[in-house]
Amino acid sequence: MSIEQRPDGLPELVVLSKRLLTMATDRTPRDGFTVSRGRISSYITREDVPTLIAAGVRVFDAGDRPVLPGFVDVHAHAEVAARAGFGTVDCRAPECRTVEDVLAALSAGIDERRTEWLVGQANLFFDRKLREGRLPSREELDRVSRTVPIALRAGGHITVLNGAALEAAGIDRDFRPPQHSITGKPAVQLDGHGDPSGVVTEMDNLLPFGRMDRGQLRDALEEGLSTLFTSNGVTTIGEISETVAGIGEMDALALDRRLPVRMRLYLWTPGTMSLDEIADWPRHLPLSSAPDDFTVRGLKLFSDGGFSASSAAVSHDYLHRPGFCGDIALTPDYFAEVLSATRERGLQVAVHANGDRAQRWVCEQLIAAGGSVGGRNRTRVEHAGNLVPDDELIELWRLAGVHPVPQPVFLYTFGDYFVDYLGEFGRTGRFPFASLTAGGWRLSASSDVWIGSEREATNPLFSVWCAVRRQSFDGNLIDPDQALSVEQALRMCTIDAAYTMGEDGEKGSLEPGKLADFIVLNRDPHQVPVDDIPRIKVDSVFLGGRRIHSR
Repeated sequence: MSIEQRPDGLPELVVLSKRLLTMATDRTPRDGFTVSRGRISSYITREDVPTLIAAGVRVFDAGDRPVLPGFVDVHAHAEVAARAGFGTVDCRAPECRTVEDVLAALSAGIDERRTEWLVGQANLFFDRKLREGRLPSREELDRVSRTVPIALRAGGHITVLNGAALEAAGIDRDFRPPQHSITGKPAVQLDGHGDPSGVVTEMDNLLPFGRMDRGQLRDALEEGLSTLFTSNGVTTIGEISETVAGIGEMDALALDRRLPVRMRLYLWTPGTMSLDEIADWPRHLPLSSAPDDFTVRGLKLFSDGGFSASSAAVSHDYLHRPGFCGDIALTPDYFAEVLSATRERGLQVAVHANGDRAQRWVCEQLIAAGGSVGGRNRTRVEHAGNLVPDDELIELWRLAGVHPVPQPVFLYTFGDYFVDYLGEFGRTGRFPFASLTAGGWRLSASSDVWIGSEREATNPLFSVWCAVRRQSFDGNLIDPDQALSVEQALRMCTIDAAYTMGEDGEKGSLEPGKLADFIVLNRDPHQVPVDDIPRIKVDSVFLGGRRIHSR
């Protein structure tokens, strides 16, 4: 990924900016830095530059435009997002405001589909974002087609199927879903007559959607990664793996220097590979590209489901399902096997735990096992920090030695809807970033881009805006006393994100010795009105000192 080394020992590149935002602990103002062998070699002053120019060293002067570290997205489903943008119909709100808008979008796309199935991409909490306050029904999807299988994916946890899709998936009144899927406990909703209503939850990876061939997959990945991430200034992704084929194509792109971002894989079990295979991943998943560019970092698994499907394991009943508060999707024995295998291999565990009860369960299992490993392999709890109903949960994080991984974009996506699902229990502790930061927690801001994410989810500056502005999809301010400063929010996307993955010694700030991954913005986030932050443009992206994107 880096530019070539000069034989005379001089740096290959000088980078200057009047607004150099290093994100380093040392806040000494700097004029610029030099790049050698893909890494930052030293800070320099403008007085040093004429001598270097005379020696033929290239100079990149950003002028008044800010230069800062490349953004780090610690939790993304990049392969899924790239696939989702390939041949699917965009049905997301607010562009689709009503059920009829959704049906019209699907009808318009039926002849353009690239597989047997017609797949519509909707938002998380889609029922709350449509004017009718509900999801489209099976019967309404049947109006689009009774012969083409149609799946409307309202995020990765809930899907609406038409009659043809139910038939293709073998789902009828006698169907019994498996006890577990890769995202939680599957369920099929039934109507008043005992027939499938068309709504299924935690079954997205169990449905027989059409598959891409390898060429289509590589094209989708190359285009999707560049459009969704690189153009938004992301230089490293913590990728929650999807398929072995997808990993292979990304590895091939990296080997050809066509992968526009560094990838750190968290192998999804059991979705991508079994635990035994992950424990011996170099044999089952031989990679050809350089580890700086593409490698395995850890393992991802689910302990519960999602709030949108009412399958997050919480300590309070869901309002519309009295007596039900979500299920734990793991067993103690299996989780103990995961901890043992990853410790032996030096892999970082990232465990999905949306609900507070799931987080307590994970922490209790870790404490019983002697606590999380320390250092760069500390256990990550994905979505911890999004809903924190009491301080006891935070103390349990500390006792277990885990690291919370929240998503500021979810404040916008569904910050209003905790109360709809959980009543007053869901009003306390929504995204308490100011309190957590004051308590010493180094929080990251990840996209968790998947099926049905908001259009801006992969823009880290949108995450910054969410953490600072705290405005929901419906336009409400969620606990504004928990707002972060712009500087704190930028740390969530840079140095503290790198810390979450145990890579803050390599990236996340512009300091000598670190990778020369940096970006140039057209405006300084500190200097614009808060609501303009998401509209700041990324002018250039450099990876290892090599410019890979220009606006």
